[in-house]
Order: sequence, then C-alpha cells, then structure tokens
Amino acid sequence: MSEDVKILAVDTTLGACSAALLEGSRVLARCHTAMERGHAEALAPMVRAVMTDAKMDFSALDRLAVTVGPGTFTGQRVGLAFMRGLRVALRKPLLGVTSLSAMAEQARAETEIFCAAAVHDARRGEVYVEGIGSSAPLSACIMAFDDASTVLHRLGGPIALAGTAAPRMADALRAWGVEVHLSRITVPDAVWVARLAVQAPPEDAPPRPLYLRAPDAKLPVAPS
Repeated sequence: MSEDVKILAVDTTLGACSAALLEGSRVLARCHTAMERGHAEALAPMVRAVMTDAKMDFSALDRLAVTVGPGTFTGQRVGLAFMRGLRVALRKPLLGVTSLSAMAEQARAETEIFCAAAVHDARRGEVYVEGIGSSAPLSACIMAFDDASTVLHRLGGPIALAGTAAPRMADALRAWGVEVHLSRITVPDAVWVARLAVQAPPEDAPPRPLYLRAPDAKLPVAPS
C-alpha cells in the first residue's frame, strides 16, 4: 500500500466516538471522546473537525474505513450508516474492520507483544473475543468467559490483552501460567481502524454490521 494513501476512519461501536485521518502511517488529525450515548449527534461534527484540522477536502480522500462490530446495536448502525453515505457521495471504497481487531492491534503495538487479543464484556457471563498474531488466530466471536479463557490459554504466551474484560482474563490466564501483558485499551480508536484498513484490499460492496448475538427484541408470531 502506498505511503500517500489518505484514509478517513471512524468508530462508534462501544464506549467512545472517534475519527481519524491518516496519510499512509502518518496521523494527520484525530479526535477521540469517551461516551456511552450520543454517537449519532457527535459523529458528523467530529468528522468535520478532523477534516478541518488537517486542512483537507473530502474529495482528496482515497478510501474510508469503519468498525462493523461487535458493539452496541445503535452504535454499530450509526458509524456504518454515516460512512456508507460518504461512500456513495464520494465514490470512494469503504472497508470494514472489527472493533476487536482494532483494539488487539493497538495492544500489540503498545506492548510490543506479537500475539494479542481483545476481550470485551458482553454481559450475561459472556465476552466478545478476537485474537491476532498467533499461528491459529481467533476470529471475532462471543462465548462464555471460561470458554474464552480456555481458548486463549491454548494460544500460549506471551500475549497482550485489551478490552473491558482484559483484567479479569489476565488473572485467569496467569493462573494457567501464561505470560500476560495487560494494555490500557478498553475501546477502539479510529487511528487503528485506519491502520488496519489501509493494509487491506479495497472491496466493491459496502461492509455489513457484525452481529454476534441475536437481538433481544423478537417479532410477534402470528397465531396459527
């Protein structure tokens, strides 16, 4: 990938809203704000601020990137809808990146540990988990915490961890004798969404949301 590729990335999947503009590996502008709600209202002004800070017109962008999940139902839809709109308006390729891979990649860079995993609390005794850098990488999935600890234990160590469930997972893995490096990362950062997306081949179709758990709300069943 050319070092001068300009990419705008956003994340709204979990407990933050962020946007970043990169040229190759260089960060031209970024904004990251912790928030549990209000992503829909915050995203457009944030993107405008990032583009203004970098003194760049939208037409100069080469590609776009967005987190597809896992995350909150509303958060996933906010980022995807916004970036799909930009994709159509700008006629630029839009790439999807999982929220977990962005966190794991940042944890790997922060700790300088090759193998990393993002482990995020999914409630109900479950976690969202994804592992990168091992000989048998773990794709984004949802599973019971104890099952996740067993799977990550099999990856061996040393391993870097990110996510809201990372401290608990670190304790579990250390009990197995695994060398664990705990990062400070609990939510995705659009900078790392961009860094992953800039390495990927562009796709013609827009990314789709990654839902790892079925929605709680069910459609009413018609009486037989």
